[in-house]
Parts: sequence; structure tokens; C-alpha cells
Amino acid sequence: MEPQPGITPSRLYRWIVLVFLSFAMFGNYYAYDSIAPVFDLLKEQLQYSDEDLGLLYTVYSIAAVIVLLVGGYVIDRFGTKKSIFVFGAICLAAAAVTALSPMLWVMLTGRFMLGLGAEPLIVAVTTALAKWFKGKELSFAFGINLTIARLGSAAADWSPGWAGAAFSNWQDPLWIATGITSACVVGGILYWIMESRAEKRYDLGNQGQTDKLELKGLYKFSPSFWYVVGLCVVFYSTVFPFRAFAIKYFIEAHGTSRELGGILNSFLPLSAMIATPLFGLMVDRVGRRSFFMTVGTLVLLPLFLIVTYVPAGQEVTLWLPGFGAFALPVTLLIVMVLLGIVFSLIPAIMWPSVAYIVEQRRLGSAYSLMTLCQQLGMAAIPWVIGRLNDAFAAGPENPGGYAAGMWVFTGLGAFGLLFSYLLWKAERGPGAHGLETIKAGA
Repeated sequence: MEPQPGITPSRLYRWIVLVFLSFAMFGNYYAYDSIAPVFDLLKEQLQYSDEDLGLLYTVYSIAAVIVLLVGGYVIDRFGTKKSIFVFGAICLAAAAVTALSPMLWVMLTGRFMLGLGAEPLIVAVTTALAKWFKGKELSFAFGINLTIARLGSAAADWSPGWAGAAFSNWQDPLWIATGITSACVVGGILYWIMESRAEKRYDLGNQGQTDKLELKGLYKFSPSFWYVVGLCVVFYSTVFPFRAFAIKYFIEAHGTSRELGGILNSFLPLSAMIATPLFGLMVDRVGRRSFFMTVGTLVLLPLFLIVTYVPAGQEVTLWLPGFGAFALPVTLLIVMVLLGIVFSLIPAIMWPSVAYIVEQRRLGSAYSLMTLCQQLGMAAIPWVIGRLNDAFAAGPENPGGYAAGMWVFTGLGAFGLLFSYLLWKAERGPGAHGLETIKAGA
């Protein structure tokens, strides 16, 4: 059967496709965050240092940098359905290798493989979404996809609760993660079937352009673009490394259980899921993008010092689905919610701002360069934090040893405040792109 020109898939068909793509992303995000809940077990049972633990995230980002330098050739050459399946299979193999052996080099190999599969899987899914959704539906589809993906992160944080019996050792939770990562492959197969059927019946049009990094002419980007990149690097290099160590930190510095530490950690992605679309709607109505980023960095600045030096405070009892009633320390809960809210400013405000700052034909290079810089920061900071934790003997007997790492996060926040100010100043002077005044439909 030949596809009919001008005949497009039904809305139901397209939303089923979205579910399958998001299912693959759920497995992807779970795989990335599944290592954090066993950090304390890796240290106790395998004698890993905090530097070793940081490297488990660093090697992922190193692999991501390599993939970004290669660019979108594979996706362009083989198409989205094959690419999503292949990269999903790499993620599944990576999760299995990570769980396979107590030897550090084997686990590092697994995390490196995950970086090679997970980052291009995200690009392939993004490209596929741009093929199936157009106009106003595209932003909503991206939002739904990101929400389901972040639920994968939350599910990994919650795993000490719903899979508590597995946490008697370091390995069983990682085998569970391998099983859940199979969603990458299952979602990829289901998507392959849906796209193959649609190609025979419908006019799918051209797929979205894959972001490619072109190193030539980088000097042509405006100062405003580089301030946006600086803000993205600051937030990514702060939030993701903190999340990596957060459960272990809550256990050893604040005496929480692993289950409670995971629940606290999950409030970061959960609050970001809610805040991201709200901030997006707000800046579309009022503009003032650099102003919102300045406020966000001001909020970010003291949060890591609060969790270090301010007592956890009274407990508040919340009812959580699947967990029942839980008593959570108020100070830690507020900090994690605020971290999620300020982190949501990046996808809600900074990512869309690039489209106003950079001309259309160079957007692919701009977004790829920004992602590359983010991954460089995410490669460096977990290793630095691990080294500092080891140097200051951070642990349950010496919770104060975590303070040095928290000051690093605070210093990054200070750089964020500087970049916010510079962006605000640049967008009020000659040659400004109007970030403070552009609104929806403008």
C-alpha cells in the first residue's frame, strides 16, 4: 500500500506513538538515576570511595560528549525507528554490565555505555516527536514526554520503598534497574511497528532536524547566547551532581533511612514536572526572562548552605501514593522542592530563549553546543565532589566533611548570579534580542 499524499495519522494514532516514545524515555531516565540509591551500599560492601562514586556519573558525561561530537549522523543515516531501537538496546546492555560485577572498571564501563546510548536516544526521540507533532501540539507533546521521563527518575528514587527487600545488597537493585531499562527496547520496538505501519498508509512529512554541532564559526554567537550557556552549565553542574550524592548525603549527614532519602530526592524532579509548564506559560505572557533567571539564581544560592548548616527542623507528615503516611523533615523538603522549581527555569525559559538569540539556520549548532557544555560541567563536578568528600572524610561519623562540596555548589550558584546579571545587562543594551519583552505571539 502506497502512502496517501496529504493524509496524516489520526490524533489517537499520534498520541499512542507518544506513549511508546515516552515509555522508552522512562527506562532511559530510570537507568541513569538507578545508581544513586545504592551509593552507600557500594561504599560499605565494595569499599568504593566517594571519588569512585562520582566517576560513575563522570564517565557517563564523557561518553555523552563523545556522542555529541559525532553529531546526528546515525539518526540521519538510519532514521528514527532504527536509531531508537539500537540506542535503547545499548542502554539495556549498559544497565546489565553495570549490575554484572563488583569490579569498579566493569561498572564504569556500564555507565560509559549508558552515556553512549542514552544521550543519542534522547536526540532520536526528540527528532521523532518533531516528525509526528506540529505547531502548538509539539510543545505539549514535548512536555508530556519530559514528564513521563522524569517519572523514571522519581521511580528510581522511590525504589528503596517499593523494592526495599532488594537493598540488602548492592547488586539486586541494579538488576531490577536492568529489567526496567528494557522499557527502552520495548518502547523502541513498539514505535518501530507504529512508524512502519504509518509509512505505508500516511504522509508523515519530513522528520525534525537533528541537532548537529558545527565547530566552525562558534565565535559568531552573541554574548547573550554564551550567558545562557553559562546559566545552563551552572544549573546542570549543580543539580545533577547533587542529586547523585543526595540519598547517601541524607543517610549519612541527616540520619534518614534510605527510603526517606529517596523520597526527599524525588521531590526535585516532581516539583520540576509541575513548575516547568507553569513558568513556560508565565514568561510567554509577561516576558522578563533574564529577570526570572536572576530571581532563580538568588533562590539557588543559599540552598546548599541551608542543608549543611540549618537543622532539619520539625517534621511534616505527608501521604504519598504507594508509601502511605511519611514524616519528612521540613527544611530538607523545602530545599528539594525549591531546587526543583529553580531548575525548571532552564527548560522553561533558557532553552526557548536560544531561539530568539540565534538565527534559525544555526539553531542545531547552538543547541548541540549548549548540551556539550552542560555535559562537560556534569563530567567534572561529580568527580570534584567525590574527591572533596574523601579529602574531608565525609561520612556518618563526620557529616561536616560534606560541607566543602556544598560550598562548591554554592560557588557555582554565585557564577549563575553573575551570568544572570550579564544576560539582563546585555538584553537592555544596544543589539539586545528583546528577551525581556518578547511574549507569546510577538
